[in-house]
Amino acid sequence: MLDLSRLDLEEIATALADQTDFEHRWLINPQTGEIVFWTADGGIDGHTPVDLDDLDLACIDPLPSYVWYQDMADFAERISDEAAGLRLARAIQGKGAFRRFKNELHEEHPHLLPAWHAFRDGRAQRRAVEWLVDNSLVDDETGERFVAEHPDPDLP
Repeated sequence: MLDLSRLDLEEIATALADQTDFEHRWLINPQTGEIVFWTADGGIDGHTPVDLDDLDLACIDPLPSYVWYQDMADFAERISDEAAGLRLARAIQGKGAFRRFKNELHEEHPHLLPAWHAFRDGRAQRRAVEWLVDNSLVDDETGERFVAEHPDPDLP
């Protein structure tokens, strides 16, 4: 089992959120917890192509986009500024929801950005720990303790 305090949860969360393409992958060394970035044409060192099957590393597959979408919906629903919440909820309807949500926040409600970042990042770190538990890299007790100690922050 890996020591949770020595892992880069932000990097794991970034890998879990990476929806860009399959020409690259995020990998974790199950013995050390080191995260590496693999590309089809540059391998893990950026120069030497290597097949994923030849590496003794675990792939960090991205979570579906609806998981991250739910964070936007929950944030819009839970903020106390009703008008801002309605506008953010409207922004995430249909295609382009992530871009519109970001634009709405930055352009119309920049005062909510710190709260949004804390909310999104907290959830992302809990998902990283849950992923580690699900992949038997961290024990259940450690994962449960982390999740319990890191609830969603209070929202304005």
